[in-house]
Amino acid sequence: MNSIYDYIIEPLGERYNNSKKIGDKELILNTSIETFKAVNKKAKVVAVPKAYDLPIKKGDIVYVHHNVFRKFYNMKGKQQNSRSYFKDDLYFCGADQIYLYERKNKRHSFLDRCFVQPIISETLGEKARKNIGILKYGNKTLQDLNVNEGDLVSFPSLREWEFVIDGKLLYCMKSKDILINHGHKGNEKEYNPSWAKSSK
Repeated sequence: MNSIYDYIIEPLGERYNNSKKIGDKELILNTSIETFKAVNKKAKVVAVPKAYDLPIKKGDIVYVHHNVFRKFYNMKGKQQNSRSYFKDDLYFCGADQIYLYERKNKRHSFLDRCFVQPIISETLGEKARKNIGILKYGNKTLQDLNVNEGDLVSFPSLREWEFVIDGKLLYCMKSKDILINHGHKGNEKEYNPSWAKSSK
């Protein structure tokens, strides 16, 4: 079973990350299906598209756009699946909806995407510095420009598209969003809020 143009994926865990385990209690964090931040973004590849020869393979773990698994209410107020829904627990996912893939415990950004780790602001206490962070997952385009993982980089406002990966807050963005490379400093402190550390 292969789609011509799309990957077929299944969510790892539930479609929504709506709760946290605290001791022996479960805390409900979200009760609204419209809250995109609560949507699970982690999935497993079940089948690859026939039309493309891209590096993602069957069995890889991928991090995807929140609308793939998201539910909606239609104009009549009836709950429905996203247009990505296929059947059972399977979903279609375009290549442009995948941002990171994982194979054998090693992660790679996909296509023109990259991920930046925010850093602590020295002037605002434990808040993140605006428009600057550490490149966590780069790509070939950035490497060709001598922008490497671990470098301190600047990016424009409104590019803080949040992902939580292994309990760390990361910003997903495109290669063209990296505006300045400050080089590898090594003395920055990563900013990671408590809600990210305890996320699934």
